[in-house]
Amino acid sequence: MALCLLQEQGYDPVAVHASFLGPGPEQQRLQEQLAGVCAQRGVVLHCIDLREVFEQQVIHPFVQAYARGATPNPCAWCNRRIKFGRFMQEVQGLGANLVATGHYATLHRDCRFSPGLYRGRDAGKDQSYFLALVSREQLEKAIFPLSGWRKDEVRAELARRGLSAVTARESQEICFVPHNDYRSFLSVQATPLPGPGKIVDSHGRFWGWHQGLHKYTVGQRRGLGIAYSEPLYVLNKDTINNTLMVGPRSELHVTSCQVRLINALVRVSSWPEQIWVQTNYRQQAGLARVQEAEQGLAVTFDEPRFPAAPGQIAVFYSQQGRVLGGGEIHD
Repeated sequence: MALCLLQEQGYDPVAVHASFLGPGPEQQRLQEQLAGVCAQRGVVLHCIDLREVFEQQVIHPFVQAYARGATPNPCAWCNRRIKFGRFMQEVQGLGANLVATGHYATLHRDCRFSPGLYRGRDAGKDQSYFLALVSREQLEKAIFPLSGWRKDEVRAELARRGLSAVTARESQEICFVPHNDYRSFLSVQATPLPGPGKIVDSHGRFWGWHQGLHKYTVGQRRGLGIAYSEPLYVLNKDTINNTLMVGPRSELHVTSCQVRLINALVRVSSWPEQIWVQTNYRQQAGLARVQEAEQGLAVTFDEPRFPAAPGQIAVFYSQQGRVLGGGEIHD
């Protein structure tokens, strides 16, 4: 649909498909379908192989993050390093000076600290959270044709043009992790992972043994293997002592977190006093205040909320839905 809209707006686009994973029947089918769509629209299709750089800059850091006890967000890093990084460099080599994607997000170029990245119109599919690490320089070369569209509208408009999406499934899983089972994926990697250790509560009392800190994330409830009068949650992961801390829901909520600011799309000194912070894609943004600290930003939530897992991405929004910046949560 992004391709169709560009043509209808007077652009003369070329299509570029990048392979991030190894060859196989699904990849072959996808390329054949894309070639058919492009032929129907009279557009040249280029296919480029980015498997090696994807392995180096997305998959390897993903495994390393789990090895040190973090819970990474590879999709946000892929946007920064690959889709609007190496991929953008590749298409510039084809003579293109802009990259259009199907992201549901909005860019405004007529505002202070331009371009301004905002939430897309489709709140249920908004992808500004995953784009928060993309730099201003990268966004200057980006176009999001679907910013004002809802996904159900897109499918209907494609059908009206005699087209359909080349893949029917939703892209809600990590693309390189089979069946969304990251534990099995990590088990076959060469990187050493932490072994079993103690499970304790916030008072230091012993509750059992965990099977490796990489198999747990802060806030997790299921799979702890502990019988108790009420559900227990993962409160913290002590990587130095290889210890998993658990507790009841009443001990789970936090009022603050620390963020290593990676990308300020608006200067921090120009941020409003009260902003909205989202610390997980599935979590609603909440009101908070920030202070610049030695290692980044100290974030204080207006109301207690579920803990922010180290390694996840914190995205800062204005009341109007503008992305002010994004960073990585740390202990």
